Amino acid sequence: MSTTTILLWIVFGVAIAGLLALDLGVFSRKAQPTRPRIALAFTLLWVTAAFVFNAGVWWQLGPQKGLEFLTGYLVEEALSVDNLFVFLLVFGYFRVPREHQHRLLYWGVLGAFVLRGVFIFVGTALIARFHWILYLFGAFLVYTGVKLVVTDEEDTVDPGHSPVVRVVRRVAPVTDGYRGQAFFVREAGRLWATPLLVVLAVVETTDLMFAVDSIPAIFGVTIDPFIVYTSNVFAILGLRSLYFVLADFMDRFEYLKHGLGIVLAFVGVKMLAARFFEVPIGLSLGVIAAVLVGSVGFSLWRTSRTRGGGDDQGSRPEA
Repeated sequence: MSTTTILLWIVFGVAIAGLLALDLGVFSRKAQPTRPRIALAFTLLWVTAAFVFNAGVWWQLGPQKGLEFLTGYLVEEALSVDNLFVFLLVFGYFRVPREHQHRLLYWGVLGAFVLRGVFIFVGTALIARFHWILYLFGAFLVYTGVKLVVTDEEDTVDPGHSPVVRVVRRVAPVTDGYRGQAFFVREAGRLWATPLLVVLAVVETTDLMFAVDSIPAIFGVTIDPFIVYTSNVFAILGLRSLYFVLADFMDRFEYLKHGLGIVLAFVGVKMLAARFFEVPIGLSLGVIAAVLVGSVGFSLWRTSRTRGGGDDQGSRPEA
């Protein structure tokens, strides 16, 4: 590892620790609903931080690494948005008060740092020793991408029947209601878990499942563990605040799953074809950005047209 890379690791660690401390210790000290305007400000803060760090990578490690970080960040941010639909379902199922959702996502992100870090460094070690694993990742991404594009099935996630819920309830007794922001409380001389801990366990498990798609996807962009991990972290950091920005109209992104499917399939094909020809990182970035912008734009156009009465069959009087 070069001195420059070590320096970037230090800058990355200090910046993330400082921003997280500022978020939880200053702006989120009180349990209160996160207002969309504040959530939008934090979303812009995290995106700006990612681009500033990207500029540092470009400056210190060169244009190739800079483009790899940018492409990886875009892929991971887009795939992370898919998590938001599940978070909305989980919070609604467990009736999590809105003022506690920020705390849940905060600790969920910290857990994701560890879990994804393990995934990334184990994956990097395996690829370094068994290069053919990249082809397995590629085939898996093509399969997953095609499945997302051709199936219109609604999510069948049932948070109440998740195995992790049964495990938590078996390990510790759970109170019959929330106890503020506490994960554990002592009542009647006994330690109890609260439903907030149950929801946190579901959130962590959900992120672990999504990592199965997202980590192989970024290996299709780069196998540099520094680029893979830092782009992942910046993507999931902005996920919490983005949730509160998009929560009220997430149903408008009807075709985002199709766009994500195309991105996954494209990255998978790129990995499978790498032995015969290499797709320039700039071209990959352009294709991924175009697909994601196109799917979001088409979703917004279709939903606004439907809600605005563009399809006015329902407004015509019957003959």
